[in-house]
Amino acid sequence: MTRNEDNAIDVSIVIPVYYNEETVGPTLAAIRDEVLSARPDRRMEVIFVDDGSGDGSLEELLRLRGEDPGLVKVVKLSRNFGQVSAIYAGLARARGRCAVVMSADGQDPPELINRMLEVHFDENTEIVVFTREGRDESLYRIVTSKIFYRMMRRLSFPNMPPGGFDFVLLGRRAIDALQRNREAHPFFQGQILWLGFPIRFMRYRRRERTAGRSRWTFGKKFTYLLDGVMSYSYVPIRLISVLGVITAVLGFLYALVIFFLRLLGGHAVEGWAPLMIVVLIMGGLQMIMLGIIGEYVWRTLAQSRGRDLFIIDSVYDDDA
Repeated sequence: MTRNEDNAIDVSIVIPVYYNEETVGPTLAAIRDEVLSARPDRRMEVIFVDDGSGDGSLEELLRLRGEDPGLVKVVKLSRNFGQVSAIYAGLARARGRCAVVMSADGQDPPELINRMLEVHFDENTEIVVFTREGRDESLYRIVTSKIFYRMMRRLSFPNMPPGGFDFVLLGRRAIDALQRNREAHPFFQGQILWLGFPIRFMRYRRRERTAGRSRWTFGKKFTYLLDGVMSYSYVPIRLISVLGVITAVLGFLYALVIFFLRLLGGHAVEGWAPLMIVVLIMGGLQMIMLGIIGEYVWRTLAQSRGRDLFIIDSVYDDDA
């Protein structure tokens, strides 16, 4: 494929799919009605990435591709690699001058893509982000999301929007930079903010899911939180040093207390209970410190192995 053919596509819309059999059809229909019809001057492609779905998502995607093979591309991963890996797989196949990443569950309004394209092409902004100012979801998901992104702002990214973001447009320079700087445990939002390209933040209200249920479990959120903190913050390692200094100072002060009690003829605290308290506290601190160091070592090992972030099983594309 020549470079001129690459440039023939203006916009690639990348949509990771995981158990979204019921929503991919309405999502594509909304893109046609709200985006393609509104921007006939822009050539677009929609890239669905099936991230090892166990339902009928792939069959539904192939049906949609059969109806419009010029618009719809389907990438099937060999197994479930995670949402971020699926996004990278889609970006790797994107031929557009820019790429829009959005969800397949109907929570991201497709009509907002038009505003993204205006800001990117007319105002020459490399990255356009729609950040969530609210969401039509359960109280549990709202609270956990706020805690997650508040910790991200505190520990790693002061410019992280309070509501976080997943709905984003990336220019070609940003796409190429992300492809060059892959990590074994990527934190997608952090990598976008790390690039340093001009970013326009805009707000929207995230819709309620139209069908199915979220597979973004607490365990996945916690792992993603660790990826964001460990990859972009020195705070955990600095915390180990601070805890070590505090423990040493407390031990020294306790030694002084015992020394002066002996000089004054008093009796130091004796017995099995205080000894066990000290041992348990020190043992707990050491295990926490080893766990933090282990997280860094594991990520360093994973990065040095250089394993693929994703493995593509099949590509359903006119050029494949």
